Amino acid sequence: AEDLPEISKDPVCPVDAKEELLNECESIWKQMEECQSKLMLLEKETLSSDVKVRQSMMQVKALTAEYNQWQKRSPEIISTNPDVLLTLGMEELQKVKNDLEMVQSVLKLKDKQLEEDLKREQQWHEEQEQLLDLLNGLEEETKTQVEQLSKKSRAFHELRSKTLKLKIYKETILNALGEFLEEHFPLPEKGKTAKKKNYSQEPAVELLTLHKILEILINKIMSTPHEPYVTISDSFWPPYVELLLRYGVALRHPEDPNRIRLEAFHM
Repeated sequence: AEDLPEISKDPVCPVDAKEELLNECESIWKQMEECQSKLMLLEKETLSSDVKVRQSMMQVKALTAEYNQWQKRSPEIISTNPDVLLTLGMEELQKVKNDLEMVQSVLKLKDKQLEEDLKREQQWHEEQEQLLDLLNGLEEETKTQVEQLSKKSRAFHELRSKTLKLKIYKETILNALGEFLEEHFPLPEKGKTAKKKNYSQEPAVELLTLHKILEILINKIMSTPHEPYVTISDSFWPPYVELLLRYGVALRHPEDPNRIRLEAFHM
């Protein structure tokens, strides 16, 4: 808002205009004193209560009629002197100017507060947009990770299913091998003399089946492929060991003949 034009606080008023205004004010004051004295006299009169009530009703009617007349009348100008009117007008203008300046200062203060609020709202809006962009980025990254994990999970389940199938197949093969070996390569019966002289004596320990020896050799080469050799113990029946060596199923250690290993058929 633009500043209001300055109005002179001490307007020049001719002496005659001031005297005229004072005389009119004194005349009005005298009329008011006369009315006051009349009212005092009326109050001092001794009248009966009925007369006072009727008089009061008449006064109410008269005052009401006068009030209605004053409501219809336009305000009279105190003075027709242009100097007096100029002085009064300048005073009223100065009052209006002061009121407008006060309103202007209040509006400036509110405008400044609104600007500060707008800056804060804009900053908050920018922060919310940055946060929204960050959350959108995290959402996209999370979706990508979920998709990757879903693919890995499917691959893992497929691999697990294949592993279970292989384990079942392995158990089936081992069971079939065990049945075949028990049928065609049984342990020697106790009390019978072996056909060969070297194996005529009964073993002092419990012998392992051919199936069990093969299982030991398979587990050893699978668990420790860098050290697949197994030491031949007394529980290994020599004919089984020679059978495995003769048909290339097992191999002796090049430096220790008491150790054998399974041939690496899977390599």
